[in-house]
Amino acid sequence: MTTATARTKTLDLIGNTPIVLLEGPSKAAGCEIWGKCEFANPGASVKDRAALWIIRDAEARGELLPGGTVVEGTAGNTGIGIALVANALGYRTIIVMPDNQSKEKMDTLRALGAELVLVPPTKFADPNHFVHTSRRLAEETPGAVWANQFDNVANRRAHIDATAPEIWEQLGGRIDGFTCAVGTGGTLAGTGMGLKAFDENIRIALTDPHGAALFNYYAHGELKAEGSSVAEGIGQGRITANLEGAPIDTQFRISDEEGLVWVARLLREEGLCLGLSSGINVAGAVELGRQLVAEGRENPRVATILCDTGFRYLSSLYNADWLRAKNLPVFDWLG
Repeated sequence: MTTATARTKTLDLIGNTPIVLLEGPSKAAGCEIWGKCEFANPGASVKDRAALWIIRDAEARGELLPGGTVVEGTAGNTGIGIALVANALGYRTIIVMPDNQSKEKMDTLRALGAELVLVPPTKFADPNHFVHTSRRLAEETPGAVWANQFDNVANRRAHIDATAPEIWEQLGGRIDGFTCAVGTGGTLAGTGMGLKAFDENIRIALTDPHGAALFNYYAHGELKAEGSSVAEGIGQGRITANLEGAPIDTQFRISDEEGLVWVARLLREEGLCLGLSSGINVAGAVELGRQLVAEGRENPRVATILCDTGFRYLSSLYNADWLRAKNLPVFDWLG
């Protein structure tokens, strides 16, 4: 009998996620499309990485002291990551979230012991926006720090330090492109910066949902939004501190309908239950792969982020009535 001797701290479970070759997207693109399985993190999303780096940074700067509180405004996944990391390190958590996000995210945050504050969704310019509300709560709460995921560059350092080197190593140093959507900008900017440090020729692409302004910004230099999207946690209307200096070479705009095609196919054909942001990312990766193939690159490889688990959207994305109410196609197996 073999006795296990290795010891792993719970926070060491964040990161080092698997990467998987996606067969359907690869056939559609005519090249290899790889998905980084961020749903394998303890909090089931890519946002665990930002949560850990932000909290460790606040500790290192002496702002977060024993028994303190972490306050954040989030669409849900960052809050879940912060709650788990804070629990492991002995901190309290207050999470401010728009009240139109999935019920599963709200229930998860409450189950993790976070204090959940729900606010109506509104534009960033409104002082009652969830980000501004979380900042005020942090200022009013003794011993609290504001995570500030949108403009705290510890967020993107998580991906410079870890996500990019993991992808590079897992693909044996052979990667031609990377793309994902933007919420805070930390994942795209940080992974892009990290990969460019290995090879400047890796093409970094923004995959933007409708209703966001960054596609037009990187294509034409103007922050201009068109259309709308029901995807949670992605879509941005400003250049956050995390996005400043991001090495974005090209951009794609992907509709919810396109993203849902890949959500359905990845579930039915490859056994991956994912959220809509992952479907949008995969659609963008297919477009990037086709672009690289058309330019004559030999068997290019493109990586993207599989952001979170679809189990977080059972009451929305995987609910026929909800899809009909949003005028979106209903997955055939839902009737």
